[in-house]
Order: sequence, then structure tokens, then C-alpha cells
Amino acid sequence: MPNDTLTYGFIVEAAIGKGRIKTLDTTLAEQAPGVVLVLTHRNAPDQGTGNHREARPMLTGPEVTYFGQPIAFVVAESFEAARSAAHLVRVTYDRGEGKFALNQSIADARTPQAGKEQPQPDSAIGDFNVAFAAAPVQLDVTYTTPLQSHAMMEPHASLAQWDGDKLTLHTANQMLTQSQKAVATTLKIPPENVRLVSPYIGGGFGGKLWVNADAILAAIAARQLGAAGQDRADPAADVPCHDASLGHHPARASGRRSDGYLVAIGHDVVSGNLTTEPGYEGAALQTRTLYAGPNRLTRHRLAALDVPVASSMRAPGEAVGLMALECAMDELAEKLALDPVELRRRNEPTEDPEKHIPYSSRHLIECLDEGANGSAGASATPSPRRSATAAGWSGSASPRARAAIHSGRPRPRCCSGRTAS
Repeated sequence: MPNDTLTYGFIVEAAIGKGRIKTLDTTLAEQAPGVVLVLTHRNAPDQGTGNHREARPMLTGPEVTYFGQPIAFVVAESFEAARSAAHLVRVTYDRGEGKFALNQSIADARTPQAGKEQPQPDSAIGDFNVAFAAAPVQLDVTYTTPLQSHAMMEPHASLAQWDGDKLTLHTANQMLTQSQKAVATTLKIPPENVRLVSPYIGGGFGGKLWVNADAILAAIAARQLGAAGQDRADPAADVPCHDASLGHHPARASGRRSDGYLVAIGHDVVSGNLTTEPGYEGAALQTRTLYAGPNRLTRHRLAALDVPVASSMRAPGEAVGLMALECAMDELAEKLALDPVELRRRNEPTEDPEKHIPYSSRHLIECLDEGANGSAGASATPSPRRSATAAGWSGSASPRARAAIHSGRPRPRCCSGRTAS
């Protein structure tokens, strides 16, 4: 096929959350009008491995590790032909027992590893347990957040073209240098042979931070066909999402009932991720710096779940962590019969509470006062209307519910790609 011929790819996704492909029949799809290639684990090339930031191998075997995992890739002369033929792929499965619910995996959660892109999961200042036990006013609450997937309107689309052993990949990507290495590792070629072109990202928010299925499958198909290949990924399954999050957020005040000065503040977080992924939701990281208090304890734990890869999404960590922390502060203010803004004012730190480094600038109290002064009917009486909580949306998720209800052959999902220039 001429190298300047444009073909279109359509992903067939797994309809179970855990198990193994028992039979995979692509005969009808291969015979459909306009189809030029059907990729599966049987004819896909050998690929490099790593976590989702280091490599993104596709169609590597019959094992299904999460719902929506690509299990076939239909390439045709038009998008419509590829989509139509994808529905002709016949699949049966041997279902396995998976772990999909975070609340059922808490006992098995482990302490995640720190790394270049992940801070230490735990921190301890003073003696939290002793200070909490001695505090006359205590609050100990737990919050959970549901699964969220990226759903921006702009597509996750890629256009791949080979010139000998050099690949040019037009794709929407937020981390070109790191993604160049990931593509090279996956395809087992030198990084200097990979050129990523991303003049327009569109809605990224973390969903286009790393290499996704559309880029790798387009590159593999284009190489096998000797033609340019275009593909789009399904944001609900092929793109990293927010991981599951459960927060245990005790906050404690000392002294008289109206004092409102924190002597102990703690934040425990349990999140989930695919079993091969080390990333955790850093939902307690901002708790280390936001409010003063001599005795502090933050801990993160990671549960292995059979769900799509969890990664950055719209203020990773802060989105779910601040929701819990600020809700706890509001509940504590109510328990103290204290204005929620005043509670925050009394616990405003003069330096980083854990690192003891002065702030170069910090204007949180000014922002709170401005918001309070502009609120209709503002009063010193604690109430939800006067709450300083900023928790509109929040992030991550427990099991992908649809994984438990879909059965039979996969539902191919994709839509028309666009030519990148």
C-alpha cells in the first residue's frame, strides 16, 4: 500500500473486567468491504514494557486486565468501514475473579513507593495520637469520591506515518519529551527515530498527559501496512482516569470550645490503581501545608484493582483531597460553633507547617475575607451557606460499574478521526 494512503482504525474493547480471551474470530471482519488489516494479539508485534508513563504496549496477549482494554484493531479505507467491520469481530471469554471495588480492597492496600514523580507517601510531625486523645473537641470523619473518566469534547486522535524506520506521530499530547521515550520503548526503536507533533492539544487536563492507545495502535498498523494510519481512543476506557479514593480525615481542636486552634491534624487516604501501576492519589499532600498545627500525620495507601490505569486528572490529589479536608474543617467549625472563615484564620500558618520554610507570599485569608464579604447574608453563624468549602467536583473512583453488567462480545467504540497537519 502506498505510504501516502490514509487508513482509519477502530478499536474493539474488552467487555469484561478480568479474565482471558477464549476465542477471537476475526474472519468476517477481515472479509468486510474496505478492510485492510485486523490486528489482535496473534499478529501484533513484540513490544517493550513498563508502567503507563514508560511504555504503552497494546494487544500483547489474551489476558484481560480491565474493562475496555483494546483486544482488536480494525483498519479500513474509511472510518465507516472500520467501524462496521469492528462489530463483526466475535469474542468469547473465560471470566476471572477481579477486584473492582475499593472498599473491598482496603485491607490489602499497601504503602506506595516514592519516586522522582511521587513524594513520600507518609509524613509525621509531633505525636498525633497523643495530641488527638487529649484534645477536648474532636472530629473524625470519612469521605469517599466516585470514579471519573475524562470526557472532553476534543478527540484523542493520532496520525502515524513511517519513513523507513523513522516514525512521525501527529497526536494530542501534553508531555512530548517523555512521550517520545514511551513510544520508542513500546515500539523498540531509538528515541531519535520518533518525532511527535502536537500543535494543538485541546482539552488535556491530564487525559493527554501520556501516550494512549490511539497513538500506539496507529503507529503499529501504519508500520505493518506501509501507509499512514489514523485512530481515535475512547476516553472512557483507553485514557487514564481518576483512581478510587477514600479519605479518613480526622481534624482536632484544642482548648476551650470556642478556641478553634488545631493541635492535631491527620489525613489518611486509600486509592486504587491497576495492579501493574505504582501511581497513587496524593490527596493528603496539601494537608501538609494548608493549616497550622503542631502534631500532624498524613498517610497514603494504594490498593491493587482490576480497573483502567489511574493517572492525573484535573488537579490530581488536590481535587479529592481538598474536598475532604475543607469539608472536615467546615464540620469542625460547626462543632465549635465558630465561623468557618474564622476557624481558618486562627489556623493560618506563618511558615510551612512541616518543612518550616517561610512562604514567599500567601494570600489565602485575604481571599477568604473577600469571598465572605461578598456573600449575601454573611454572618458569624456557622452554616452551609457560609461554608468556605470549595468542592464542586471531585475525582476518583471505585469500580467501573458497567464492567459488571456488560457481557458477550465487545462493543467497539470510536468515532471519526481527523487529519493532523
